Amino acid sequence: MSIEDKKFYDPNIDRKSKIYNDSFKALPDGTPLPSIIEISNSGICNRKCSFCPRSDPDYDHAHEFFSNDLHDKLCNDLAEYNFNGIFAYCGFNEPLLKKDIFRDIEFARKTMPDSKIEIVTNGDVLSKVRLKNLYDAGLTTLLISVYDGKKEEDQFHEMCESLNLKKSQYIIRNRYLPEELDFGLTLSNRAGNLSNAEHKIDQSNKYIDKQCTYPSYMFFVDYNGDVLMCSHDWSKEMILGNLNKDDFLSIWKSKNSNFAREKLNSGSRCFKPCNKCDVVGDLVGSKHVKAWDEVLKR
Repeated sequence: MSIEDKKFYDPNIDRKSKIYNDSFKALPDGTPLPSIIEISNSGICNRKCSFCPRSDPDYDHAHEFFSNDLHDKLCNDLAEYNFNGIFAYCGFNEPLLKKDIFRDIEFARKTMPDSKIEIVTNGDVLSKVRLKNLYDAGLTTLLISVYDGKKEEDQFHEMCESLNLKKSQYIIRNRYLPEELDFGLTLSNRAGNLSNAEHKIDQSNKYIDKQCTYPSYMFFVDYNGDVLMCSHDWSKEMILGNLNKDDFLSIWKSKNSNFAREKLNSGSRCFKPCNKCDVVGDLVGSKHVKAWDEVLKR
């Protein structure tokens, strides 16, 4: 299995790969730090896209939000290591539904001045005023996923251009392409969680002997403080820790985290949820994998 098997390749992957490499940082003992922190800041979204697990009738939509205290704790933890990678509000939700998002961005910018603060949004609640407030708060880049069509795409371009935003400050991604082009996504089965979605993709019957680098460069936090192995684990089967109990570094270097890295870096997906996942997981993060290999073999 390779990226050639997929029908669409998101050019944003190359942008992120460069940022991950440029922001690579390791502790004195050689342990690489993540180059992207993802926060799924609530349990809700205003859409149920056909290719998303939220279109499964049994999906649990939780009207809960990432607390300000946990958000600030994570930022302060990362500030100790001068985090300079991507600090992203995205995940399993629509991040702009959190009313405190402007406060959160301001705090993240204050504590991590060298980070690239990003939001991935469907744009449904965007307005020119809100867009300006996001950048005034300290946002670096806004990624807008357009699901409806060319008309909406043009409207978002006009909105961003009206504020004289630089091309590096916003990315508009067409997610309304036809099914035969994977809707404009680098599509996966979301670790086996599309079996009952509107656009069904069955879970893999046999785990794929293919490297996956996600746990080597990504730190993914759910709205309740749970740290998941990666952003594809929609069933939340492998929880590495919780920020209510532990700090960032202890979770990042935990036994379960290293177990996942050791298996996936060697190309073995023989454990849950990875044994059900068909994601092409080796597109970025090779620099982190190499560093982790040195650490884990000691």
